[in-house]
Amino acid sequence: MIAAFSRPYDAAIAMIERAGDGWLLGLGARLAFVAVVFGYYWSSAMTKIGDGPLGLLFPSDGAYVQILPAQMEAAGYDSTGLGFLPWGLIVLAGLWAELLLPVLIALGLMTRLAALGMIGFIAVQSYVDVAFHGADAATLGALFDRIPGSVILDQRALWVFVLLVLAVKGAGALSLDAALAWRAR
Repeated sequence: MIAAFSRPYDAAIAMIERAGDGWLLGLGARLAFVAVVFGYYWSSAMTKIGDGPLGLLFPSDGAYVQILPAQMEAAGYDSTGLGFLPWGLIVLAGLWAELLLPVLIALGLMTRLAALGMIGFIAVQSYVDVAFHGADAATLGALFDRIPGSVILDQRALWVFVLLVLAVKGAGALSLDAALAWRAR
C-alpha cells in the first residue's frame, strides 16, 4: 500500500530535483540574500565611507564608532587618536568586507569564498553587538523560543543558512562564476 504512493511521489521528487539541478538552489539563495540581507549591509557600508573621493580609504568616524565602540570611547571619539595598526586596518577591512562581499554574492562571483567571508563577518558583527554595543537578552533572543523577531539569533541564523547553501552548492548555473567557468573551458 505504501509503495503504491511512494513510487509516484519519488518519481515526482526526482523530476523536480533534475529540473532544478545546477541552478535553482544557488540562484534562489542569492535572490533570498539580495531580497533580505543585501540592503541592510549596503546601507550600513554607506555610513562607514569617509568624505571625499578617498572615502573608501579613509572611513568615517562613524565607522570607527560602529566597529570599535570601546576603543573610540577611550580615544574621546577621535579616530585620529587610534593608530592605523591594528585599529584603522580593522575598520578599513570591515568597510570593504561589508561593501564588497554582498556585491560578489549578488553577482555570483567568487560566491563560495564571499559566502564564507559573510558568515565570518556576521559572526564578528554579532559578537560586537553583544560584547560592545550591549545587545540585551530581548534583542539577542534565543533559538527555539517561538518568538521569531529577535534581531540577533533568529535573523542571523537564517542569514547564515542561506550563506551556507551558497558556500556548499555555489552560485549555480546563472552566475558569473558559471559564466567564467564555461568560458575557461
